[in-house]
Amino acid sequence: MKKFNFRKVLDGLTASSPGGSSGGGSSSGGGIGAGSGSVHPGGTAGVAGTPRDEIQEILSSDYFQICKTVRHGFPYLPTALAFDPVQKILAVGTRTGGIRILGRPGVDCYCQHESGAAVLQLQFLINEGALVSASADDTLHLWNLRQKRPAILHSLKFNRERITYCHLPFQSKWLYVGTERGNTHIVNIESFVLSGYVIMWNKAIELSTKTHPGPVVHLSDSPRDEGKLLIGYENGTVVLWDLRSKRADLRVYYDEAIHSVDWHHEGKQFMCSHSDGSLTLWNLKSPSRPFQITIPHGKIQRDGKKPESCKPILKVEYKTCKSSEPFIIFSGGLSYDKACRRPSLTIMHGKAITVLEMDHPIVDFLTLCETPYPNEFQEPYAVVVLLEKDLIVVDLTQSNFPIFENPYPIDIHESPVTCTEYFADCPPDLIPVLYSVGAKHKKQGYSNKEWPISGGAWNLGTQTYPEIIITGHADGSIKFWDASAITLQMLYKLKTSKVFEKQKLGEGKPTAEIVEEDPFAIQMMYWCPESRIFCVAGVSAYVVVYRFSKHEVNTEIVSLEVRLQYDIEDIITPEPEIIPPFPDASSQLPSLKSLSGSTNTVACEGMMKDSIPCLSVKTRPVRMPPGYQAELVIQLVWVDGEPPQQITSLAVNSAYGLVAFGNCNGLAVVDFMQKTVLLSMGTIDLYGSSDPYQRQPRSPRKNKQFTTGLTELTDSPISLELERCKSPTSDHVNGHCTSPTSQTCSSGKRLSSADVTKSNRRGPGRPPFRKAQSAACMEISLPVTTEENRENTFSRSRSSSVSSIDKESKEAITALYFMETFSRKNDSAVSPCLWVGTGLGMVLIISLNLPATEELRQTEPVMVSPSGTVLTLKGAVLTFSCLDCMGALIHPPYEVWRDPNSIDDSEKTRKRKLVMYSPSSSQDMGDHQFAVICSEKQAKVFSLPSQTCLYVHNITETSFLLRADVVTLCNSICLACFCANGHIMTMSLPSLRPMLDVNYLPVTDMRIARTFCFTNEGQALYLSSPTEIQRLTYSQEMCDNLQDMLGDLFTPVETPEAQNRGFLKGLFGGSGQTFDREELFGEASAGKASRSLAQHIPGSGGIEGMKGAAGGVIGDLARARLALDERGQRLGELDEKTASMMASAEAFSKHAHELMLKYKDKKWYQF
Repeated sequence: MKKFNFRKVLDGLTASSPGGSSGGGSSSGGGIGAGSGSVHPGGTAGVAGTPRDEIQEILSSDYFQICKTVRHGFPYLPTALAFDPVQKILAVGTRTGGIRILGRPGVDCYCQHESGAAVLQLQFLINEGALVSASADDTLHLWNLRQKRPAILHSLKFNRERITYCHLPFQSKWLYVGTERGNTHIVNIESFVLSGYVIMWNKAIELSTKTHPGPVVHLSDSPRDEGKLLIGYENGTVVLWDLRSKRADLRVYYDEAIHSVDWHHEGKQFMCSHSDGSLTLWNLKSPSRPFQITIPHGKIQRDGKKPESCKPILKVEYKTCKSSEPFIIFSGGLSYDKACRRPSLTIMHGKAITVLEMDHPIVDFLTLCETPYPNEFQEPYAVVVLLEKDLIVVDLTQSNFPIFENPYPIDIHESPVTCTEYFADCPPDLIPVLYSVGAKHKKQGYSNKEWPISGGAWNLGTQTYPEIIITGHADGSIKFWDASAITLQMLYKLKTSKVFEKQKLGEGKPTAEIVEEDPFAIQMMYWCPESRIFCVAGVSAYVVVYRFSKHEVNTEIVSLEVRLQYDIEDIITPEPEIIPPFPDASSQLPSLKSLSGSTNTVACEGMMKDSIPCLSVKTRPVRMPPGYQAELVIQLVWVDGEPPQQITSLAVNSAYGLVAFGNCNGLAVVDFMQKTVLLSMGTIDLYGSSDPYQRQPRSPRKNKQFTTGLTELTDSPISLELERCKSPTSDHVNGHCTSPTSQTCSSGKRLSSADVTKSNRRGPGRPPFRKAQSAACMEISLPVTTEENRENTFSRSRSSSVSSIDKESKEAITALYFMETFSRKNDSAVSPCLWVGTGLGMVLIISLNLPATEELRQTEPVMVSPSGTVLTLKGAVLTFSCLDCMGALIHPPYEVWRDPNSIDDSEKTRKRKLVMYSPSSSQDMGDHQFAVICSEKQAKVFSLPSQTCLYVHNITETSFLLRADVVTLCNSICLACFCANGHIMTMSLPSLRPMLDVNYLPVTDMRIARTFCFTNEGQALYLSSPTEIQRLTYSQEMCDNLQDMLGDLFTPVETPEAQNRGFLKGLFGGSGQTFDREELFGEASAGKASRSLAQHIPGSGGIEGMKGAAGGVIGDLARARLALDERGQRLGELDEKTASMMASAEAFSKHAHELMLKYKDKKWYQF
């Protein structure tokens, strides 16, 4: 615990004596000494010596540690699938080397191959708590699943051959590995070394065959006799190899390539799928030709010829039932003449053929059966289908084959994610309330049976505070997720596009859209959990304010239009007594445009678009179901043919009833209670006479240019003289702040639009919103004007506001924050304010004058005026926060939620209940506050109202911050930052002491940058892929407790007993039970494999992984090895002790001998 005093903050100050100010009655402004006006780094400060000035900082570096917790969503780019029928857990491999292991809800584990090579195949050691993975770099890995975080115990790297197929028989420790050369190798799972037993391709095929059979595409042992191995080669050859006699028992040939093979459980027949869409059934008694050939989806020719070929059947499974016909399930095989048909899974059961069409291509599928034994009736009950972007399970026990309702959150990417927000420790009633309104939208038609992937064990753990994740999507939808206790479950889905009319294509109507695809994509979200006010900003330059209600309502949607554009071509000398303040000066300057904007001129077809919103709000009454209901839609409009710029910042306050948003042109403040625009002003207008920089005039119509080494865009500058003579406060008329370039906008519903070609839909230098990978390729919502080559600027240093000010004319609004604070120096009391941060590192404070009483608030206008206060930082401003005089976080005021559509009249008429602030103690907020401001380069803490800069921390010089948040942790607060160079940092407050700096994750694409966010209690998240959310913690306490929170992948389950085969079956059904693989494949009989063929690599699981193995083949071996290691260690220690004792004995003997020689001839009296 660190204790500091503001009197000792900076050197060179004489602190006032503790007795100089008793009781702290004077204001902070009086208490702060010389340099109170300084806002420069290293500004000097001194604080009155009252006891309240001493703030204890609880947090230290010991409280922080970075650790990944859990990954949610669908595995990105899946490649392989496996299922353990006894443990009932599922594994999915991916192209990036990841493995997701899924069990019952809450059991969800992610592990990653260090090489990043694609996973080719997965094989469970059934009921052993282990998994074998084969990677594209020709390496086999053995994973231990008996620990909560799986680890690799062994790896085997093939050097000369490429792995194509693996097969591990049930209850066997010998893994068959087929290669591209057509050879089959055998690996001992216990030691993970190759056996000397090899099945060479040229021995397996007939000697007369002149061509290579191709890679091994299938391996399986006969259900009837484990000593027979079925090997399928790509060119259509299948060999049944006798492992004992080391020769082929039979060979079958077919003139079409083989994709997969599956046995009948009796071991007398097997089925192959082929590249021409055919299925062949082979009988072991007559291998010369197929017993049956079918092309399930081929058209039967009239002349009796073979049915026409179809698309390849990529996989077939042949499963038998005791009481009905067998199931034949396959993927692919559709007719070529149906090119538009979707990927499908076909289920043949008796004479019935059912085709299940899928939304995405099929990667793999598995049939789930009641028994793990291959020689028993399989009794299939479900099919797991892995698609490119989905995972579905089909119920085979019902004739209509319904699908199971998926309990995993794998539909995060249903529409691409464009932004995220994370709220930990939010009000506990929110989750059940959101679930209650979301549950009404549940789909029907699912199977009534329980989800079959039910393995593992999971408990709630010690972390019990509620967490909510909100995701915004490209189609305009918003999803609320319950993220408590490292799980994820969808609560409620909101479709924001429903407030707008659909743009019908092909009608030839004029359009004012600025986005070609996904015009409703969510760009920013702001949520107040206490008041349940929710606000979104869309990519088409609009803001929608939502209120929460438990009751359905039919109502019209109120819309406002805001004219927010900054275009000035020359210097104007305004007439101060004229309103509007800048009349048309065309008589003096013919090139000057009228900037009054007092009328909303609708452009005619073919003319320049002006005052037209990008989208049309519905004008008819709309039915709004329970949940979030649109209160107000605010749209930015086209100005003089220029499209509105996308919104870069957003803030809402329910207590004030205000919403504020800004873009690269300026700031707008709207009263959503009275549905009026209070402020619509260019950024530079906000400064008034306080603009600290010279800005040179230049034509505004030039294309945007890029300056070397800078990521800000250059654009038309603004005349300094013009700004100097415009005082924003003097434009206040009837509560509406007006300016020459952005007038108060009319309320109403607009449907008019103008014709425009696609090439002119976007403003100069503004890329369209792209659909492909959503957040992965959207322009990052950094606090500067967006640019097309943002991807290339991550490694460059962002220019400071000082160095780039002469090149920058448009100043984006990058951060907004409503707060009760001191708006000016020497203020004696706090008042409602709006803090505004810009892309040039400037901080402005807007004063809000609210009506005194609740009754007047509904009728009297809110007065909004810039206070004149300007603070500066280096780099674009990212976040604000406010601390009280004790250093505790002051929460912005909010209105306690009440249902606006309540049936209860008393609730409707009940007065608004406002919570103005939450101080840290029962004392008053005190006579001063601390403002915490963080930009993309540095953090500063100011004392208010004196505006003295107390602390400065330059966070980065060579990179820039992407996200910064003031968060609570262990009943204290800190500033958490994520940098573009991948570093995660935390700083104490208010002293800005660095406590954590870890190089966690280099920002490789826009998706990570756009979706990374921190929240309370040491939690954070980002989109690790277009389909997955990665959660992490920076809290030491949570890292310590993580093991208790994670699910167990392995639970002790008895392996089901094999069915009694009967005397005759045992006598004539083959010799599978007496087959001894150890004797055949072991080193004694098969010898050692060539060392150059494969290299054994010890795994990183180590002793900890071995201790985690508790039983079965792997566990026994691990325990034996561990015991041997410990025994060897003890023997080594014993040897050392024995050697030490011998050396000691020798030394003693030597000394005794010397002593004896010394005193040998002496008499007793000579001693």
